[in-house]
Amino acid sequence: MEALPPTQMAPADPTATWIKNFPPGYFALVMATGIVSLAWHFQGFPSIAKVLFWFNLPAYVLLWALTLIRFCKFRAAMIDDLTSHARGATFLTQIAATCVLGKQFVLLTTFPAVGKWLWLLALLLWLVLLYAFFTAMTVLEPKPKIEHGINGAWLLVVVATESLCTLGTMVAPSFVRSDLVLFLSLVAYVLGAMFYIILITLILYRWFFRSMEANVLTPPYWINMGALAITTLAGGRLLTPSPAAFILEPFKPFVTGFTIFFWATATWWIPLLIIVGIWRHGFQKLPLTYDPQYWSLVFPLGMYSVATFVFAEVLKLPFLHVIPLVFAIAALVAWAITFVGLIRQIGAFVNANRRSGSAC
Repeated sequence: MEALPPTQMAPADPTATWIKNFPPGYFALVMATGIVSLAWHFQGFPSIAKVLFWFNLPAYVLLWALTLIRFCKFRAAMIDDLTSHARGATFLTQIAATCVLGKQFVLLTTFPAVGKWLWLLALLLWLVLLYAFFTAMTVLEPKPKIEHGINGAWLLVVVATESLCTLGTMVAPSFVRSDLVLFLSLVAYVLGAMFYIILITLILYRWFFRSMEANVLTPPYWINMGALAITTLAGGRLLTPSPAAFILEPFKPFVTGFTIFFWATATWWIPLLIIVGIWRHGFQKLPLTYDPQYWSLVFPLGMYSVATFVFAEVLKLPFLHVIPLVFAIAALVAWAITFVGLIRQIGAFVNANRRSGSAC
């Protein structure tokens, strides 16, 4: 059968095109929703926490369904994303989202055992995705210049690794060898810290010595702070008393010092990120429009609230307790604004599909 000339080609299916181009980092929606839920749980508002949990659960399932459909129908596009310097790291949101949902199950439901299985799933995803990403970045050619290859999303390496620690410390008692799970959690904490020190050096080199346009300073750069916040939370969880915590006793002074170091550095980042955002939108006039990347801004706000709460509780620093409340409010407002943007985008997509169907 003779092919139609380009002017007579049938229009592509918008839904198929959307799934083909579906951003792998959309699991940041689950990360953001889950951590805002936990922030309000710690602030003593269980109703807000539960509502966000019941939103998060179907969102997680839906995102996995879309990911599996994309894998089956558009595998080449998915592999292109995973092996891309700019987008590959965003797959690691699957690991962090799985761990955040696991923490919600442990803290907010009567089914804490689900958290154990989600931790095991996250561990498997970490082994597959992290090594696949690092292998691709190492062996594939050509390699881009640093200003085109690295961005804030690379710090999802840290977030994913520290997520294993934060959930691991919570589900350890459900394992026969809880001491082993706690030790693996400690290893994840140290690995995440190592990854942060290396990656933030490259990112700051990119910031300070390469041209930075407003459209390049995308919301994932808030992970500069969020990665430190989750490392603080991981340290706080390791310092929390538990039945098998004896295995961590020799390391507690080390963990305490590093946790303070990470919390202080996370706090330092916040004013700079706000100033950069003001420059981006206020002076460079970049419009504020919905982008899935904004979930990567919501997550650090919520994570800083949770991390500071646990940090203050474990180290008995009650004068810090006002900070988690302020950031819980900021995170919820940012979540609501981003969610409205998502709903509007979905509405625009549905209307466009309807018009396209009518035209056909």
